[in-house]
Amino acid sequence: MNLEKLVRPNILAMKAYSSARDEFEVNNEVVLLDANENPFASDWNRYPDPYQRELKKAIAELKDINVENIFLGNGSDEAIDLIFRIFCEPGKDNIIVTDPTYGMYEVSAAIQNIEVKKVPLTKAFELESDKVLSAVNENTKLIFLCNPNNPTANLLDEKQIKYVVENFEGIVILDEAYIDFTDMESSIQWLNEYPNLIVLQTFSKAWGMAGMRLGMAFSNPGIIQLFNKVKAPYNLSILTQNKALELIKNNKEKVKSNLQVLVQERAKLIEALNKFSMVEHIYPTSTNFILVRFTNHSRVFKTLVEAGLIVRDRSKALNCGNCLRITVGTPNESELLIDVLSKI
Repeated sequence: MNLEKLVRPNILAMKAYSSARDEFEVNNEVVLLDANENPFASDWNRYPDPYQRELKKAIAELKDINVENIFLGNGSDEAIDLIFRIFCEPGKDNIIVTDPTYGMYEVSAAIQNIEVKKVPLTKAFELESDKVLSAVNENTKLIFLCNPNNPTANLLDEKQIKYVVENFEGIVILDEAYIDFTDMESSIQWLNEYPNLIVLQTFSKAWGMAGMRLGMAFSNPGIIQLFNKVKAPYNLSILTQNKALELIKNNKEKVKSNLQVLVQERAKLIEALNKFSMVEHIYPTSTNFILVRFTNHSRVFKTLVEAGLIVRDRSKALNCGNCLRITVGTPNESELLIDVLSKI
């Protein structure tokens, strides 16, 4: 892969901003008079580590990967936005997404004035790698694949994914936001083999940190350096870094336990939903949500909202007519959902 050929020329040429904390690592033995901070001590009067070194060490151990392969952002959405800024020339380049998929790829592209080419998944929401690659032209820089896919909840075929990565000369982004709810290994293990691969993950789902906004991008060191070059100097607050580090060190067993509960609850919810005649189809799921097609989804949706139960209407997504996306909640929340549905 010729990385310089893929990166926007202005990004290659620019000089990154050097913050005060870029130059020296902070410890208790130095007096900090370089960054115009308030000197009166508190837990947050100093700027945070711009490269989140301690947090990355913990994540590197958790994911069995080198620190040099990790970028941390304000949710995965920051990483997605930076990918466009690094690789795509506004008004010229294009990207490919599958359809249906996570909507922020298209939104981020629109913000940067990047054309989006949509390649439909099959009616069973399967990936067809040859159709994806046939949509590529000389200005195609990025291909986004979400696995497991959102909103369809299914796993994409590994062979189909690898075929796209191996035969595309641009960057493939594999979004694994829901990987923790599956039994499959992350494609992080492919990074040494595929220098054009970026893997996205998040602490928002399985780890229960959605309110903290902590996303991860994994790739080869050259691409990670570009992320660090383009990102805001202090993109993760000291509060986020410290709390995330605490939770990663102390909450591994609780996360595992909660995952087991959610997977069990997912199975119970599917079993209960299958008993309703108004449920036409429940799609296979490898996530913490279920895509369900109803005979009259609008009536179901309205009834749930009136009962204070909020689900996601996905009926306008391609091949998702009459479908609602239902997140797996606590056992009590699932019971309440089934109770309301039983009265329709």
